[in-house]
Amino acid sequence: MDVFSTQNVVKKYDNYLALDQVSIKVRSNTIFGLLGPNGAGKTSLIRIINQITGPDSGALFFNGQTLRPEHIEKIGYLPEERGLYKKMEVGEQALYLARLKGLSRYDAAKRLKIWFEKMEITSWWNKKIEELSKGMQQKVQFVVTVLHEPELLILDEPFSGFDPINANMIKNEILELKNKGTSIIFSTHNMASVEELCDDIALLNKSRIILEGSVKEIKKDYSTHTYKIDFSGNIVAFTNAIWTGFELLDKHSDGNLNHATVRLLNQNTPNQLLEAIIPHVMVNGLQEVIPSMNDIFIARVNNEKIELNANLTE
Repeated sequence: MDVFSTQNVVKKYDNYLALDQVSIKVRSNTIFGLLGPNGAGKTSLIRIINQITGPDSGALFFNGQTLRPEHIEKIGYLPEERGLYKKMEVGEQALYLARLKGLSRYDAAKRLKIWFEKMEITSWWNKKIEELSKGMQQKVQFVVTVLHEPELLILDEPFSGFDPINANMIKNEILELKNKGTSIIFSTHNMASVEELCDDIALLNKSRIILEGSVKEIKKDYSTHTYKIDFSGNIVAFTNAIWTGFELLDKHSDGNLNHATVRLLNQNTPNQLLEAIIPHVMVNGLQEVIPSMNDIFIARVNNEKIELNANLTE
């Protein structure tokens, strides 16, 4: 079931077309990557989902119902830019924002105690926001974003400002929220995070969706049929063995072990590659080189074919 979806959403600002017939589907209990270069339309779509602005045409649905103002209490939004009041104390502000999301003061205080202990920020309760570092402010904002246990959580560059330890803490909390039933829209330029966290993605470019689907299937579709081979034996014999039906992209030696990167040609299979080389060398390892989401992102935005270079790592 889709917890959220859009159909043919269009948004214009004067003569600028920000969104052009954009349709997405966010499945329940998944992390959906909303991707694209700067100016692609991601922020415009997020603002519409949060009902900050409205679409010029198209439709938005929350749990199968047309998106309405009352659905805002079931949505959490963590913006990349901090939205906290700098002169207010952390605890006072957290309680205030929780009440805006429909929690009673008692429930808000009870949940905040649990989250502040979990995030190791209990001692910040009486500090003013302006006294906190960028990362500390982001921690507080993350807590107040998820405190009301939203069904749909929108995260815009959630790791911005964090050191590796705290980024890992936030990542684990995001995964825990997903496991507990929260559906998440995750907007980021960090493709490593996309590969690690996202189930599905939509790639926006120049106001339109140019790529969408599951991360697993997209990477499969963009396969370049390239393999890395570790082998022992004569490298000339290896090269001669793959002369027909395969393209040698790179070869080098590391002591007694040789390494080669080979692309399959003419619909040849990995088994046929092995059959060609096993009579001549001892194969120690064979591994497909899978394009990264970063490679796919760049190639698709630039409308280019993915070319894997010899130094590409899996």
